[in-house]
Amino acid sequence: MAVSNNITACVTLMALICAVPVIASGVWFASAQGEECARLARWPVAILGGLILLAALAGFVGAYWNRRRLLAFYLFAMASLIALLIALLVFAFAVTRGSGAYPVLGRAYDEYHLDGFSMWLRGYVSDDPARWERIKACLVVSDTCKKLARQAGFLTADQFYQSRLSPLQSGCCKPPAVCGYNYPDGVGGAGGAAGGGRGLRGVGNDPSQLCYECESCRAGLLAALRAQWHRANVALVVATVALVFLYLVGCSAYKNAQAEALFRRYKW
Repeated sequence: MAVSNNITACVTLMALICAVPVIASGVWFASAQGEECARLARWPVAILGGLILLAALAGFVGAYWNRRRLLAFYLFAMASLIALLIALLVFAFAVTRGSGAYPVLGRAYDEYHLDGFSMWLRGYVSDDPARWERIKACLVVSDTCKKLARQAGFLTADQFYQSRLSPLQSGCCKPPAVCGYNYPDGVGGAGGAAGGGRGLRGVGNDPSQLCYECESCRAGLLAALRAQWHRANVALVVATVALVFLYLVGCSAYKNAQAEALFRRYKW
């Protein structure tokens, strides 16, 4: 096997390895959304990683056994898949740009409002009422608010206000601070004096009600999804940079292999 083919085989082998974190990020992202009861772009990343893996495998076979057509397919497929991966990353960063979080005086946790998120994310929880009903039904039976309710009996007001709540717990398991509910009635339900909280459409102690119809609950869900996307994006960015570098090296090695083949043909 020629030196250029050796280089191309090594490059495609490293591309195979780089496809693994892309697939892992997609699988993790899809499975991690179970707790949030959302189904936002569950499998595209994993599918894209699988396609990169298959393309890199074809390139390795083509380089190792000197199959020009497989190498050409590898270069074309990898260019297309890398472009799709970059487009996915750009889209993910664009739609998760705003956090929707804002601090509350005297609270260790943040609260969330829908206006702080992108229009695309807001549409995910607002444009289809049936989708939110499914998400809400899932949240009702999940452990998101049950864990907070179990802790509530052992916490004083100050301890609760200094607790680190997840976005879902902050948004769905208690009314927003602007509504005027106070601990302990405001933990896991309603009580006390009500203010005029924006988006507050019926808060109660019923475990199936709580604050699941509040705008803050929808915003908390988006904040949780946004945090997941940002964690997945770290691995995707690293894998994308590595794949682009390997693709450029592979193109160079492929051209050298073509030149070597042409030289040998004319030599004979």
